[in-house]
Amino acid sequence: MKNDFRIQFLGHNAWLLTVGAFRVLIDPFLTGNPVAATVAEKVDADYILVSHGHGDHFGDTLKIAKRTGAVVVAIAEIAGYVTSHGYENTVAMNIGGTVALPFGRLKMVQAIHSSTLPDGTPGGNSAGFLLTLADGKTLYFACDTALYGDMILLKKPSPVDYAFLPIGDLFTMGPDDALEAVKLIQSRFVVPCHYNTWKVIAQDPLAWKTRVEAETDTEVIILQSGEIIE
Repeated sequence: MKNDFRIQFLGHNAWLLTVGAFRVLIDPFLTGNPVAATVAEKVDADYILVSHGHGDHFGDTLKIAKRTGAVVVAIAEIAGYVTSHGYENTVAMNIGGTVALPFGRLKMVQAIHSSTLPDGTPGGNSAGFLLTLADGKTLYFACDTALYGDMILLKKPSPVDYAFLPIGDLFTMGPDDALEAVKLIQSRFVVPCHYNTWKVIAQDPLAWKTRVEAETDTEVIILQSGEIIE
């Protein structure tokens, strides 16, 4: 089966994935995002995937969900937080769990990072997402994480086609560790993110692309905020 696949980088670690008729927002931090490609009031979604509770990832989840009726998919603690704030259309998951959704099979995978919601409520464990589309194409959204050795398992049972990895350092992997992550994952393509939003996570993506493509068989795709992969 063929999927119509399109993903737009909305800045920082916010993504709008379109698979067929389904629109999937990932970590919709738009309000207050200095590099956001759009505003929360203009984004439509059928599903919202939330990796963890920090404001630069949880972002506009409640605002967009309440306006659009999107299903919020998140670790159990964040799904509970969303419900406690008057929105019950959620899917609660945990690390290692998999759920079949209309746009693909979604697995919640480990991310080594902290998680606290905007009002100080503990957000449970941070997560990444491994999404397998109906045609077998696999997308890995690392979200906020450190390097960890079990990234080598992400390519089993199916190779990863696209990996979206943070390179900003300080709060996540930096360029050196993200390069090691590419070596473990061995995806066809890798897209760097979570950098240059603020000066404290400033990085040179072109320099990183040169290193990755010199040391691995993975092709680096650098996206500016608002740009699209189809």
